Parts: sequence; C-alpha cells; structure tokens
Amino acid sequence: MRYNMKKVLVYLMMMLPLAANADLLSDLLGDVYKAKTMSDDQMDSVLNGSNVEKKATVTGQYTMHYENKKQLFRHSFEANYYLIDQKGKRYDICDQPIRDAQMSPDGKYIVYAKQNNLYVYKVDFKTNLAITDDKNPEHLYGISDWLYEEEFGITCMFAFSPDSKKVAFVRLDETEVPTFSWQKMLDETGEALRYPNLFSLRYPKAGDHNAQASVLVYDFADKTTRTMQLGEMDNWYIPRITWRETYKGKETNQELLIQKMNRDQNHMEILAGNPKTTVTHPFYKEQCDKYYVDYSLFDQWVWLSDGSFVVLSEKSGWMQAYLYASDGRELKQLTKDGMDLTCIYGMDEQKNMVYYQAAPNPMERQAYAVDMKKCNIKMLTKEAGTHDLTFSDDMKQYIDCYQSLEVPNRYTLYTQDGKKVKELLNNDDLQQRWEAAQLPKTEFTKIPTERGDTLNAYTIMPNNMEAGKKYPVILIQYSGPGSQRVLNKWRKRWGTYLANEGYIVVDADGRGTACRGRAWCNATYMNLGKKEAEDQISVAKYMAGLDYVDGERIAMVGWSYGGFQTIRTMCEPGSPIKCGMAIAPVIDWRLYDSAYTERYMRRPQVNEFGYDHADLTRMADQLQGRLLLVHGLADDNVHAQNALLFIDALVKAGKQFDMQLYPDDNHFLRKRSNYDHLHRRLMEFLEKNL
Repeated sequence: MRYNMKKVLVYLMMMLPLAANADLLSDLLGDVYKAKTMSDDQMDSVLNGSNVEKKATVTGQYTMHYENKKQLFRHSFEANYYLIDQKGKRYDICDQPIRDAQMSPDGKYIVYAKQNNLYVYKVDFKTNLAITDDKNPEHLYGISDWLYEEEFGITCMFAFSPDSKKVAFVRLDETEVPTFSWQKMLDETGEALRYPNLFSLRYPKAGDHNAQASVLVYDFADKTTRTMQLGEMDNWYIPRITWRETYKGKETNQELLIQKMNRDQNHMEILAGNPKTTVTHPFYKEQCDKYYVDYSLFDQWVWLSDGSFVVLSEKSGWMQAYLYASDGRELKQLTKDGMDLTCIYGMDEQKNMVYYQAAPNPMERQAYAVDMKKCNIKMLTKEAGTHDLTFSDDMKQYIDCYQSLEVPNRYTLYTQDGKKVKELLNNDDLQQRWEAAQLPKTEFTKIPTERGDTLNAYTIMPNNMEAGKKYPVILIQYSGPGSQRVLNKWRKRWGTYLANEGYIVVDADGRGTACRGRAWCNATYMNLGKKEAEDQISVAKYMAGLDYVDGERIAMVGWSYGGFQTIRTMCEPGSPIKCGMAIAPVIDWRLYDSAYTERYMRRPQVNEFGYDHADLTRMADQLQGRLLLVHGLADDNVHAQNALLFIDALVKAGKQFDMQLYPDDNHFLRKRSNYDHLHRRLMEFLEKNL
C-alpha cells in the first residue's frame, strides 16, 4: 500500500493535542476547543484602513494605554493609564490607579474617575484638574454603582459633546442604598486570614432604595458645572446619556440626550436637553403597561443627518425597526412582524438602506438590509448558522463572523452588496481536530409539550448507543427572561463531556426565552419560575417516553437563574427529576437586586403573590430528589445568603442534601482551581445519584 506522507503528517499533527492532554474534561472547560477570534481593533483596521491611523493621530498624535489592571466587579476595573507619543515617549496620566479614562473627540482632554470623582487631564499641558471634588464616598460622579454596572451593563457614565467643549455625566447618590457585607477568608495571595476581613457593598434589593440619579454638564472653557432639569426623578433610572447634532441651515446645534426609565421599567423617555439653559423636553416615549420596556434598545438607535432616526421596539409584538422624524414623530415601520430583530448595524444614508441582524427562526441569526423608502428587504447572508456583521465606517464593506454547531468562527470580508473579497481568518485546524476527536455531536430537535406547542432544544447523544440499552438524561438549562441557549453556533463544553461519559444531554428553551415574539418572551412576567418549571418537566417526560431513555434517571443542572430553576422544578408536584445541581441559585427574589428583579416582577410591595410563589424557602418541604447546592461565599451578585437560608429551610423540612462551598469566590467560580474542581464535583455527584 502506498501512503501519502504529507497527509499522514497532517493527521499526526492533528492528533498531537489529544495525545498531549488526555484529560477531555479539562480540554472542554479550557481553550482546546475554543475558536480563535478577531478583535474589534483588528476588524476596524481591515475595514477602515487609513481611517484607523487618523483616529490614533488626533491632536498631539498620542495613543492611550493602561497596565496593572485590577478587576473590581463584572466589567469595571482600575489601572495605570498612560500616553505614548509617536517617538515612543511615555506620559503617565495619573500617579494612581484610575478607571474609565476616555479621550475627547479632538484629543485635547482625557476624563477619568478616581475615588468616585471626575478629573480631566489636559493632553497639551500634561496637567490634571478636578471636575468634581466631593468628599462624600456615597456620591459617585461619572461612574456606575454596582447596580448600574451589573444590570444596565455600563461603567462609564460620562459623555463628551461632539465639539469636545463639554462633558456630561451622571451623579449617583447612594446615601439611602442599603449595605450588604460578607467575610473574606483569604488574602490577595490566597493565603488564609486568621481574622477574616469584612467587605461591604451598596446593594439595593428588590423594593429597597436605589441610588438617586442626576445629570450634570461641565464646560471646559469656563470650568462651570450645570445640573440638567429632568422633572420627576424619585425612583427613576438614567441608564444612558449621549449627544446628538442637529442642523438648521448653516447652524449646528448640540443636544444632550438622556434616557430616563421609571422604577418598574415599563416607561421610557428620551429627553433632549440644552446644556446652556439646562432645560429638557421628552421627544420620544415608550410605555408598556402589560410588560416592560428593554432599556438596551436605546443603544441600537441610528441617526440620519437630518435628525431623523431609526429605533427598535417590541410594541407590535415583535422586535422591529421604525423610522422617526427628528421631532420624535413616528413615520413608519420598516421591517415586518413574524421574526425578531436582534440588532441594527447601521445605515447607508445615500442608498437609504438600514442593515440589521434578525432571527428568521429562533436558532438562526442572519443579516438583512431594508430600503427606508420602499421597505423592501434583502437577505445578505444565507448559510445556516449565526452571522454577526461588522461594517466599515462608510458602510461600504463588512466582515461576516460566521459560525454554526459544527463550524467554528470564520471571518470573511465582503463588499456592501454581498460580494466576497477574501477570507480573513478561519478555524479549519480546530474543525479538523474536532472531527478527528470523534466526540458526540450536537443536534437540534423540537420537543412537544402538553399544551400542544413545541420547545426548541438541542441534544447531545453518546456515540455508539447500544440497542435495547436505556440511558440517563441530563437537562442543562438557564431559563431566565430574554435568554437563549439553543443557538446554531459553536459550543463545545461540558455537555459534550457528559455525552462522552454515556449521558444523553438535552438543553431546551422554554417560555420566557428570546426570539419567539414578545408574548412568548414575557410569558413569565410577574410570576418567575412556574411556567419555566412546567416546560422543563415537559422535556423530562418527553425524554422518559423514548425507548432508549431510563425515565428513572433524569437529572437537571443550572447556574444562577438556572440554579433557581433547577430547584423550582424539583419542588413542582410530580417532578420526574431524580437529582439536581443548583449553582449560585437565587432562592428568594426579595434577596436579589432591584433593577433586574423588578424588571420582571415589579416590586414586592405590589406583587406579593409573585414573590411568595417564587420563594424556594417556602417550597423546601416539597423538594423531590437529591440536591447538590453550590455557592461561592464572596458572590457579589447572588449572595451566598440565598444558599444559607435555603439550607436552613431544608433542615427544618428534614430534607437531606449535598453542599459545595467555595471561599472568597464570586458568581463565576473561576478563581484558583475552583472551576475545574466544581465540574469534577458535579460528575462525582451524578455518578453517585444517577
């Protein structure tokens, strides 16, 4: 037999990583099967060419960098920021760690936060000046508190005017926000402390006082600060501020835009403000008495040169794009009901085209363009899977990041009309290694419920299943409002390992999840947990009815909201779950933060029924099956208080359970070797109880 030595060598090279690391669990939890990606800067450089150099060589020709990054919470961090000029000379912006440093559009100023106050660094003069000088530690200027960071996804709460002459910022007063504390058992090096330290955090729980927000504008020229007039502000949020330019003849006007949302988050106003007079007026409003309004939709707004704008809204029952006049009047709906839009990429105003991503079915993400005059829609991408586009500044070309269940990230450059220019990056080597490993494959399925509808799901079956043998099932889920796990994209994680160990893995998106219209997504509103549990039980019963499934061996696992849902399902009468693993679960929504909980449940003061019926401590005596409860003792998000109170309820109910605690770790359990240890603990629990 004649061998092609080149092919043999390629095959051997593909097998080297597998031979070098025979621990499949570590491989799947780590980076062995993680796809390479292109950074935003890399894509920006490809798309915009010399424009990137222009951005980096604004007045003074400096680039800004940072080092010694110290993470604070999920997104926020402190670091030492500095400038580098074209000759490589370094200029430290501050002699202390700072956060959220941003350069003005003209490159003359850098605004940053230090010890809750705002400062400006004048690039030309290398000097620092305080914008605010408030010694009260409960007052925050231009930066988020824990709540805004976690639930509104923002850390930097200031914005430069387009002409760089002013900076607007949010002031948060935390005086009335309750404090939550926990003990730290280890020092920064991981060594044990004989006497634990106390860590405290302003954390408003459902129904309690939030930080009071206001908006101010600082003028760099005259060093004055003015407070904007926002009307009624008791219990209102300010998730975003930004600026827009409007034109009238040769006159340019700069307005400050302020997003204002009520406590229940079902009423949103966009205020337009004059920074000189401080007067504001609402020019866009959206209200939904039945559900809530998504604050993040404001991030998707796209502006035309005449001041008109395109927004996303669910008011029709589907997430759609609408065109509005500059004065806030709705002109028309641009896209058609029946599928949810997921983001707007931008627009080519010369061609009157808006480019966006949508879900033609819940598992897919495709890209489209719509003509703003005729509302004709063109599909830009067609290959089944997930397409995420990044456009050039002039919208004349884009990079398509494509992936699917079996194809890891592939980046391709296209012209605006969809003509392929070249492939920029692929993960063919990863795909070849994956195929060579011959691990269990992920496949889509639809699972019928007793109601007569179906749930979208994926399954991972063990390889070489034996005829006549019955297999155990693991239900992996998250189930939280607006979430989605069943997507046609590359994901090779713990579920693959479970299937390789002989378990059938099922992940189903029940009611409350995204991209099936507003009614489906908001079906769990005001009563979290009940319908999601019914849907997971439907999945378990359907699987139990298959001739190759052992209906007496069905387990369930979930993290955070998924942990809550695991326990909630195990407490449902007639639950078929033999054992469950709840990681960092919410136990009582009265213990969780205000902004997230009230978005879906409103306040406990007005929805006592919903909170009572989602309180797992009241259901502890109904728990069926064996439970493994996992929590990090320094979880700043879902406090370990949840787990500890549930332990007390289980003990009172005479229920035995298993427990795994991680000292000084947060919601993600990634410190030290905890993440790997956790998954080995889960496997041990399954082997013992399933």
